[in-house]
Parts: sequence; structure tokens; C-alpha cells
Amino acid sequence: MMNLASQYPLFGAEIQCPHCRQTIPALTLTDTYLCPRHGAFEVDNNTGELVHLQSSRRWRMWDEKWYRQHTHPDGIRFEIHEALDRLYAEGYRATRVIVARRYKALIASYLEQSTPWRDRRDSHSPCLYGLPVEFSPDPEEEPCWKAINFDLEKEPGVPNGAMRYPYLRLFE
Repeated sequence: MMNLASQYPLFGAEIQCPHCRQTIPALTLTDTYLCPRHGAFEVDNNTGELVHLQSSRRWRMWDEKWYRQHTHPDGIRFEIHEALDRLYAEGYRATRVIVARRYKALIASYLEQSTPWRDRRDSHSPCLYGLPVEFSPDPEEEPCWKAINFDLEKEPGVPNGAMRYPYLRLFE
């Protein structure tokens, strides 16, 4: 009798499409999943990544969620910008950005060497969108950082008066 699990790719018989979150089926006896809207996704068994065959974009899964793996600084910067916009719309303000260590070289030229926006006038830590940036622990210490791109520390409230976020120009 044949083992049914061996007929499917690494992530099982179905996954959520990383683009549209629709449940998509695996093609049996292949390493491929097929989304009717976005086409074929293939599993790279060496890295555990899901690769969109048309665009070569890659994702890694952590805690049942797909995380796009960026190869260009604009991709990670845009993703952070979108997350900041969502926080603001939900009534929060970001206080710090923690970026996966694997992106340090990729975004280094975009980091501002200025004072963070909030109560740290003596600090000269790097900033992105006016927020202090730190880099994640080593993925060997915290495995989630093999997939996750960044995390935002937040607190309730919106930017006040003169302490406007530079990234909120869209809302003014």
C-alpha cells in the first residue's frame, strides 16, 4: 500500500495561496500547488520555501502564515510601510521596528542616522520612517526569524502634533 502523504508536496494536500489566501490544491506526485488566480507555486525542498513560478517570488511559512522573502530593499520597505499604515488605521503608533537580521545589508543604505522620533534625544540608533530600528536575534536562537521579516512594537494612540510620523504624509 502506498503512503498518501508521499504523494503531496512538503506542505500537504492544500495550502493557502500566499497572494489571495484562497485554499489551493497540491498536484499529486509533484512539488506544485496550483492557484486558479495566481498560477503555479513550487516547493523548494532544499530551503523549505514556496516559489511562485511566474515571478520567482519566495515565501516561508511560520505559524501557519506565509512571509514573502525579499531580495530587493524596496520590497521590505514597502511591506513595513503598509504595516505602519495598518497600525495607524487601527489607532496605534509604532515605537520601534525590529527587522530580520538577514535584511541588514539589504536595507543598510536606507537607514537614517538620526534621532528617533520619541523621547530619545541622546540616542543615535539607525531609523527607518523616523522609527528606531533594531535587528532580530540570530535565527538559530529564535527560529521564527527564518521566516518573519520584521516586527513592529506599538502602543495605543496616534502621533501627536509636532511628532508626526514621516510615513503618514498620505493621511494629511
